[in-house]
This record gives sequence, structure tokens and C-alpha cells, in this order.
Amino acid sequence: MKKVLACFVVFFCILFVSCSSSNKYAGNKISAGDKYTVVLKENGEVVATGNNEYGQCDVSDWKNIVAVSAGVYHTVGLKKDGTVISNINEGMHIVENWENIIAISAGGRHTIGLKKNGTVVAVGNNEEGQCNVSNWENIVAISAGGRHTIGLKKNGTVVAVGNNEEGQCNVSDWKNIIAISAGVKHTVGLKKDGTVVAVGRNKEGQCNVSNWENIVAISAGGIVTVGLKKDGNVIIATNFLDDFDDVKDWKNIIAISAGLFHIVGLKQNGKVVATGDNEEGQCNTQNFELNN
Repeated sequence: MKKVLACFVVFFCILFVSCSSSNKYAGNKISAGDKYTVVLKENGEVVATGNNEYGQCDVSDWKNIVAVSAGVYHTVGLKKDGTVISNINEGMHIVENWENIIAISAGGRHTIGLKKNGTVVAVGNNEEGQCNVSNWENIVAISAGGRHTIGLKKNGTVVAVGNNEEGQCNVSDWKNIIAISAGVKHTVGLKKDGTVVAVGRNKEGQCNVSNWENIVAISAGGIVTVGLKKDGNVIIATNFLDDFDDVKDWKNIIAISAGLFHIVGLKQNGKVVATGDNEEGQCNTQNFELNN
């Protein structure tokens, strides 16, 4: 895994998709960032563990949060009133004026928000056009990748902007999609029939999802893609299976999130499990419980 670290210089935030709208923990409750993890508790407070070089884990004073999203250098939270908070609210990350937001996603160096009316707002680095979303309409889900952004439309098609050097924006022919997730340099979509499609970088095997079935949630990471199955088990696509060996023993999982080199899962009982690289303590979630 150490050799692979040098291959990625930017990260993304994962769009977490709940496996059931009636789920007690529906919403963005867990989010695996670059080398850190953020968890939203039932009381609207937020906890974090892992790398904090840029203050991305400084969320202990957040209140009334209903969704969280972890990026590389910053974390964003969606409040009950539809406004957004960020641990870095200056320069390219200013979100304090956003209103009527229903979903958020923190990318490598950009942040996007989905509004009630189905339009999308974005701030941050736009060198690759990853913030060119002002003309998007009828969007129902969003996900910010390393240097690209994707949106799911009401009709089950997908739009994308930003860097496309690995083909991660080649989603124009996708149909019947119900969930999306943007990784560092790849993009994953969940279809109505429980199968999964993927485009983009596949050097590490992260796009090898063509044989997946009965999937209810997806998350695209750096070198890995994670799928949650109907039975609460978790499946992964990567050439580095040994680094995520614990996943095979996970049971009763209701939510997943893939980080750069780690994976986080939420269990039915509110406990958080994690596996993968733990060099910065990003997998130290054993004391995290949503209902405590």
C-alpha cells in the first residue's frame, strides 16, 4: 500500500448512500476522508479521528448537524436549517451564505451543495472545471471527486464535470442509476437492479464491479470501491484485498464509506467499524457510537 500512496496527490469526498430511506441512520452519518474519519451522532454532534494537519477534525463544537462529508483538507456539515458549516470557511471554501441545501459533498479542494430546487452550488478550486455546475437542474444526488464532480438526475442519468484524464467523467450513457459515488479518479453508479457500473482509473482494480449483485449502497475511494449488500455484508473491489481483510467479517452493516486507503462501516447497533490504513489513526473508531 505504501507504494500506492505516491500515486494519488488529491482526494475527494465520498457521497454516502443509505441502504434504506426508512433506516434509523438514513443520511450522511459516516464519511471517510483522505486520512481521517468523521461520524455524525444521533444528537447532531460530530466526532472525528485521524489526520488533523489542516483542522479537518476540528468538529467538536458542531451542533444540529444532519449530514457530514469529509474531503482532503476540509470537512463540511449540513445543518437542520439547510445551511452549511465548514472547518475551513475562508477563501475557496466559503459556504456560510448557502441556504436551502439538502445534500453536501467535499472534494479534493472543492465543495458542492444540492439545493431543494434540484440545482447545485459549488465553491473552491475550479482549475479543472469541477465547479461548473451552475446549469445543472433536476439533480437528486451529488458527489465530489478528487478533481471532478458528478450529479444524479431525476430520470436516472448522470452528469459530470471536471478532470477526465482517466475517463472518470464518461457517464453520459448511464441509465437507471439510483446512487452515485465519485472517487479520486473513478466514478461508480448503482443501478435499479442492484448491479454496479464504474468508469475511470482501474490500475488498482477499483472498477472491477461488473459481477456485483444485490447491492444497496456504494462508495468509491482511492484504491477501492465498496458495496453494501442487501444482507448487510460488504463487498470490495481492489487489488489490495489483504489491506482490507477485516471486511469479510463485517455483518449487519447499514452504511459504508471508502476513504483514500481505509473503509468505514456503520452497524445496525450504531457502532462504527473501520479497516485499512491506520497510520494517522483514521480507523480508531471503536469508541464511536451514533446513539451515545
